[in-house]
Parts: sequence; C-alpha cells; structure tokens
Amino acid sequence: MAELVTGEAVALDLRVARVPSRAIALLLDMLIQVALFLALATVAGLTARVDTAWAVGFSILGLIAVVVGYPAGCETFTRGRTIGKMAMGIRVVGDDGGPVRFRQSLMRALAGWVEIWLFTGGPAVIASLCNRQGKRLGDIFAGTIVIQDRMSASGMLAPIAIMPPQLAGWARGLELSGISDGLALSARQYLLRFWELLPLVRDTMGQRIVDQVLARVSPPPPPGVRPEILLSAVLAERRHREEVRLARRQARRGIPMPVGIPLGPPPPMPAPGPGYGYGPPAPGYGQPGYGQPGPGYGQPGSGGRLNGPGYPPYGQGFPPPAPFQQTFPGN
Repeated sequence: MAELVTGEAVALDLRVARVPSRAIALLLDMLIQVALFLALATVAGLTARVDTAWAVGFSILGLIAVVVGYPAGCETFTRGRTIGKMAMGIRVVGDDGGPVRFRQSLMRALAGWVEIWLFTGGPAVIASLCNRQGKRLGDIFAGTIVIQDRMSASGMLAPIAIMPPQLAGWARGLELSGISDGLALSARQYLLRFWELLPLVRDTMGQRIVDQVLARVSPPPPPGVRPEILLSAVLAERRHREEVRLARRQARRGIPMPVGIPLGPPPPMPAPGPGYGYGPPAPGYGQPGYGQPGPGYGQPGSGGRLNGPGYPPYGQGFPPPAPFQQTFPGN
C-alpha cells in the first residue's frame, strides 16, 4: 500500500502497482508501438520512391509519435491508462491521487524514451526497486505514481473501516483535526489485523489506540462502545470527509465527480433521545471490579474476554468484512 497525501494533508491508502505488472503492461505497449512503427515505416518505404527526403522526415515524425505520442496521448485521454495498463488493471495518477495531466504524461513519455528505449529499461527497473512507491525516473520527474486500478479477488474481500449505524450521528459532529496521519494509520492497521490477534492482545492494543484517539477528538463517544467499533466509526468519517473535499476540488476544476458523494453540508446531528447511541451505562459501570477478568479468565475456552454487563461477546457488534471495489475519478 502507498500513503498518498492530498492537498488537505490527509493520507490516502492506495495499492501501488507491482514491478511485474508494470513490466508486462510495458511489454504489451512496446509490442503495439513496434507494430505501429512498422506500419508507418512501410508507408514511408513506399513513398521513398517518389521523394526520399519526405520519406525520411515522415519516418522521424512517426517514430516520435509512436514512442512519445502514444503513451502521452493514451494516458491523457483515458485518465492514466494505456492499452497495456488496461490489460493489467493499473493506471497512472498524480502524487495527490488525482487524474494525471498532459504535462505529466508528456514528461513520463520523454523520460521513458531515455530510460526504457535508449537504455533498455535498466534505469527504470533500478529506480522502481529503490523507490518506496515503485516509481521510475519518469514518475519522479512528473510527480506521478502507478497504482493498481483493478483489485484481485482476495483484495476485494479485505476488511475496511465501516460506519456503525449506531455511531453515525455522533461521528458527523466530530472534530477530527487533532488526529495525525500516523495515528489514523495505526488504527487502520489494527482493524485490518483484528481477527489475527489473540483476544487479550487485541483488547489491550485497541484500548491503547482508542485512548489516544479520544484524547484528540470531541465530543466523547457514548459509553460502552467497544474499541474496534469506535475506531471503525472514526476512520469511516475521516475517509468520508476527505472524499467530499476531493470531490469539491475536482468540481471546481470541471472534472466529473464520482457518483454517491454529496457536496452539501452533512445532515444535522440528531438530538439525543430514546435509543440514541448505546443508552445509559450498564449497572455497575465505573464501580470497583467492573470490567475485570471474570472466573476462568485465561482458561481454555474462555476466549480471554473481560467480564461485565458492558462487554458483549466477541463476534457481535463488529461489522464483518464486506466486498468493495476501489474506484477513482473518471474510472
């Protein structure tokens, strides 16, 4: 995964395209380019019988159009994809996660002339292996990155932060400016590995992250919310606000907006009433001994969970992973 920082200083997690996928896409594009150049060379050879100088000029212009114009034009008009990239499910985006522009595509194509065609791809491979985001020299000069546009079957089932319905009203009124990118990344990694951790470890780790989050947000959450549910609500709201900011910025640039992202202000937070949130604290909340390990804690079959009215059993309350498809503007 790559952490792309937008203009609002919020990190977006995107799947960086791997070197083998990029290499296969490049090979497909090079085959197409060679075929196009051979076709143009055949036309130039036929016209050489009439005017040799015109045939030489036509060949030079055809070579530039195929080597530079093909990738620059395709990436500009298809929003970061050539025919090879379409086949491999990858695309080029800007460092801010937005669509690639013509000047960026042109810079990548000019750099590709040197690092791929003249030096047979050696500098591109070395730069991609040394760069944390897999960038070749053209990406570094142009300020772009190649990402995985089409998710695999295993990636579609990966767990993500989902907004719990009972915390939607509370999350809409949160002040999230105090949450750093590092803290948000820690919370997201905790949710991704939630079912891989032992019960005692995930309880301890989740409570530690929640304490750091609650120290930086306001207002406080309803009592009795489990750590994974609270973190899921915070991350889902943070992501939603960033999507709204990006959609508004793209609307100002005249770029079509993704479907389903509202541009207006969020609905007002509902007034507390019967059934709001989790209701009043359970009997015994805050008393000595509340939340302490119950009988049989640590024994086989206990699951290592804490005892108390406010602690539901594992497997209840946390949203299960749901299939999703990662999309980008213009896709």
